[in-house]
Amino acid sequence: MKKILALVLALALVVCASLALADEVKVMTKEEFDAAAIDDQVCIEAYVQANQSWWDGKIKLYLQDENNAGYFAYDLPCTEEEAAKLTVPGTKVRLSGYKAEWSGEIEIIDAKFEILEADPFIAEPEDVTALLGSDELISHMNEKVAFKGLKVAASKVEGKDDEFPFLYAWDGSGSRETNSDLYFNVEKDGQIYTFTVESYLCGSDTDVYKAVEGLKIGDTIDCEGFLYWYNGANPHITSVTVTEPAAE
Repeated sequence: MKKILALVLALALVVCASLALADEVKVMTKEEFDAAAIDDQVCIEAYVQANQSWWDGKIKLYLQDENNAGYFAYDLPCTEEEAAKLTVPGTKVRLSGYKAEWSGEIEIIDAKFEILEADPFIAEPEDVTALLGSDELISHMNEKVAFKGLKVAASKVEGKDDEFPFLYAWDGSGSRETNSDLYFNVEKDGQIYTFTVESYLCGSDTDVYKAVEGLKIGDTIDCEGFLYWYNGANPHITSVTVTEPAAE
């Protein structure tokens, strides 16, 4: 009887192990990730580049691998102690979750993570200025990017004639006191693009937030950030440098 019971238990373990292996998804290349359908199970390895604030047991991560493939992990479940490790720039992680899309932005959701032993890796931003307005720009989604030689264009609040170099919140309804996102327009080759300082990524105490608050319409600027997508390119900016002040 004991031998039969032992055999049954052994078979059960084999079946469980087989099922677990069947549920695993191998680590994907960026090409395999891009080819996966929305809601497909995905698995990637990449390095943490930045994060939005940990809140309510979740964190949002900006990730990139050595081949410059960018990823965005949305609301990754973790404890506050785990978040302290995940927010160290250059940390390598393996994420297993599901591919999702929201207003054009490709994300990894409902993911589990594993912190991997590896030398830290910090990606260098790629200059994609020439790709603004082109179909090719989307191929750099979620990567760390740079834009150079852009002119600060006017932003307006609906129902008002005044022009502003930036707005607190997309409609101007926010404030510094509420740590609102900053929205500002830039111009290249006659086209206007909207950039954002995401306050949960770079809050009101950061250099980039203060730099945008100091912009003037007509300033020429260089920017760096992550190529987030929201119904079109909507970079989350992490650095702004005025290279040529607006004419007085």
